[in-house]
Amino acid sequence: MAAISLQGITKNWGEAQAVKGIDFEVKSGDFTVLLGPSGCGKSTTLRLIAGLDTPSAGSIRIGERDVTRLPPAQRKIAMVFQSYALFPHLNVRDNILFGVRVRKEPRQDFEPRLKRVADILGLSHLLDRRPGQLSGGQQQRVALGRAIIADAPVCLMDEPLSNLDAQLRQEMRREIRALQQQLEMTMIYVTHDQTEAMSMADQVILLRDGKIEQNAPPAELYAQPATEFAARFIGTPPMNILPLAPVAGGLAIEGSDGPSVTAAVGDQQWQLGLRPEHVRLADDGVAAVVQTVEYFGADTIVGAQVGAGRGGPTLLVRAPGQLALRAGDPVRLGWNPGDQYFFDRQTGMRRHPQ
Repeated sequence: MAAISLQGITKNWGEAQAVKGIDFEVKSGDFTVLLGPSGCGKSTTLRLIAGLDTPSAGSIRIGERDVTRLPPAQRKIAMVFQSYALFPHLNVRDNILFGVRVRKEPRQDFEPRLKRVADILGLSHLLDRRPGQLSGGQQQRVALGRAIIADAPVCLMDEPLSNLDAQLRQEMRREIRALQQQLEMTMIYVTHDQTEAMSMADQVILLRDGKIEQNAPPAELYAQPATEFAARFIGTPPMNILPLAPVAGGLAIEGSDGPSVTAAVGDQQWQLGLRPEHVRLADDGVAAVVQTVEYFGADTIVGAQVGAGRGGPTLLVRAPGQLALRAGDPVRLGWNPGDQYFFDRQTGMRRHPQ
């Protein structure tokens, strides 16, 4: 099996810098997700690992080999693209076998390997069909089969589920994760969807503007976000980030009458972070006025303006079941002090009260 290491990787496109000196390691057999918004450098990083682009600086190692300048064919990797990249004139069998034929591997191995892959992916009854006769999920399985049959220790995936509908994406997430664990492949998966990252990954590398914002397991990324950006990117709905202002006894949410949420911190400007699922409707707490109510069956998302109509920030509350609330209703909001996060308003870095 192969571990992957990137050290000081930079990629310039003329004067534009897509990747800015990033370092990370992927353990052998791990499922690692490169996560971030469009333009953050995640697909460029994947292409650099694959050898489809060459870094402007830094080094890439796969296993014990420095592959920084090696062509893709010599890196012993498989890759699954967003577009599936299937040949429309070839049937499923020939699409899956295309790579091993091009590499002129032993022909006597083709059928046993094809049978194994088709059985794993449930494609045995579709081998004579062409891509145009398949559903989106079946086409994705064919693309996966072409990667698996290569028996490469590393598999790279570039947003492979983005063309599928929501229900099929959920099914394919489970299948890809189970497949990776079954084959014990080292996998790097690119996505902008935090649900995919949180449900599939052993490790999540969150990118922003070509730099690593945070590198952590999903549970740590959710519970211990290092920055305001990380806190807001992970979670549905995203974390509430609320400006704080001085009051008697410390700092309170701007526009409210309190209570204080932390002691004063001198000249520093802090913001309060609260996950919607940690906020509750209470008999006491911060006064607010309901603005929106969205019912989703299992839970309800309430948007409430802090300060009882005096122009304070809006705070989202995620509550189980259905709530008998309407726009304009007065409410009070509470939470446990242990569920509070604090961030520097200038730098966005997480801060810890003394």
